[in-house]
Amino acid sequence: MAEDEIPENDRRTRRRETPEERADRRWTELIQEIRVAQTGVQILLGFLLTVVFTPHFQSLEQTDKTIYIVTVVLGSLATGALIGPVAFHRIVSGRRIKPQAVVWASRLTFLGLILLLATLVSALFLILRVATHDGYVPWLVSGVVAWYLVCWFGLPLWARIRYTNGDGLSSDD
Repeated sequence: MAEDEIPENDRRTRRRETPEERADRRWTELIQEIRVAQTGVQILLGFLLTVVFTPHFQSLEQTDKTIYIVTVVLGSLATGALIGPVAFHRIVSGRRIKPQAVVWASRLTFLGLILLLATLVSALFLILRVATHDGYVPWLVSGVVAWYLVCWFGLPLWARIRYTNGDGLSSDD
């Protein structure tokens, strides 16, 4: 057996880490990712929550008010999903189920990102509708959605396919 090969009965990954060490590393990486998204969604939600108290809000058309309500609900759902992993960890901490907790926290984070995407799109749509009342707003918003999809999902999926081995693992997993 070559020096860099891992015996089949060894529970370590190519990084030479145990499943527990891998779960710890993946948890740390996930929490760092969540911090970035959490901050953005919380600031956005904070701004959204104040809009209803401005004098201009009462003069909005009912359609714009409905878009606003949908945007606030989406922002609240995104916030919940992105804070969820922290609560999940707090509740299951010390129960020796970190690998499973990482999987569920990752799912919540991905859901939170999708909800954040929907919140951003809805907020952009509302702002551009109120600011311009032009027919090009849906086209502009569609272009931004396409950009988000490329940056958030397209490029990562391309890199995942392009740079991972046939087993789905890169050299660092």
